[in-house]
Amino acid sequence: MLAFAAQGVSVAAVYTTVPAVTEHQGLSPFLTTATLVAVALAAGFGSFLGLAAVRVAGPVATVRGALLTAAVALTLIGEAPGPQTVICAYVLFGLAVGGLDVAINTRAAAIEHAYGRSLFGSFYTAWSVGGVLAALLTAGAARLDRPVGDGLAVQAGILLLVACCLRTHILPSAQVPSPQPPLGRRLWLRLLPFGLVLLVVYVVDSTVSAWSAVYLRGTLAASLTVAPMAYAAYQAGTVVGRASADRLVQRVGTVAVVRTAALVVAGALAGMAMAPSWPFAVLAAGVVGLGASVLAPLCLASAARLRPAASETVLARLNLFNYAGVLTGGAVSGLLGSTGEFRLAYAAPAALTLLVLAGARHFTRPLGTSEA
Repeated sequence: MLAFAAQGVSVAAVYTTVPAVTEHQGLSPFLTTATLVAVALAAGFGSFLGLAAVRVAGPVATVRGALLTAAVALTLIGEAPGPQTVICAYVLFGLAVGGLDVAINTRAAAIEHAYGRSLFGSFYTAWSVGGVLAALLTAGAARLDRPVGDGLAVQAGILLLVACCLRTHILPSAQVPSPQPPLGRRLWLRLLPFGLVLLVVYVVDSTVSAWSAVYLRGTLAASLTVAPMAYAAYQAGTVVGRASADRLVQRVGTVAVVRTAALVVAGALAGMAMAPSWPFAVLAAGVVGLGASVLAPLCLASAARLRPAASETVLARLNLFNYAGVLTGGAVSGLLGSTGEFRLAYAAPAALTLLVLAGARHFTRPLGTSEA
């Protein structure tokens, strides 16, 4: 739980400070977009580094190392003397968060498999809580007219604290997994629907997470104090959604939850695109979070069940779609925003989200439960 919360803090710390860092460093809109794209590319590479580390040192040690690296990156972003240093710091952060992503999801998949019930939603609730807290810290620092580096230093300190508190716990009924055949082409074909859903989810997530603060600041004339609030609302929505996800899955079934969530996200994104003022956009962002929150954890959990004994390999491969979505959403939204078309940047993912309806039938429940 702590590791998921720490990742939520780190990601929110980066995304909610983009307007302040951009203004402080004098970055152009194009360079800001290119930097965030570089973060996504680095995260994709970092996921393979994380996979290698998990195999050698285990997920807990990998999480600890990734958190320490992310803390260093956050500090460098806040204290960078110039654009070159801050860009390098962003890339370092991408490498760290990519490795962290694989490690925490591998551990979560093992825990869910050991307990035999849906738990991914609860883990991602902690992620969202961390994101809300970090966004509020950013807004509070801006309200107090503190330099952006001060807020990032506090958030880096949170990561260091979590890294020091992590411990390895033996799972109930843990057994040495029996050898399984190599992962073949058929398994990757079965992963494709989950990968496409995950790509859409992270296009949406990247568009809201990476650019909502910039959208409020540039298009809707919000202050630096208000700009992070769309991200905070988005993550608050995900807290509610993820806290309810596991119970909803048990009650109405995974497929129904996924389809309903897709429709909610499409409608809320359209609301963000048409927002007449920043309060309306903040409210719409919260509803986007409510719907989008359940899709990624259910997607990862269902994919991991295809081969429980090799979940780290399955999740690392699935993460390619994750970062492809982040890359696509971040790049397209940033390019549209740099030309003054941020509203279109939210309208396009609204239509794309409807594709999730087609992939919903592939989602499954944990073993031992039946689909409604």
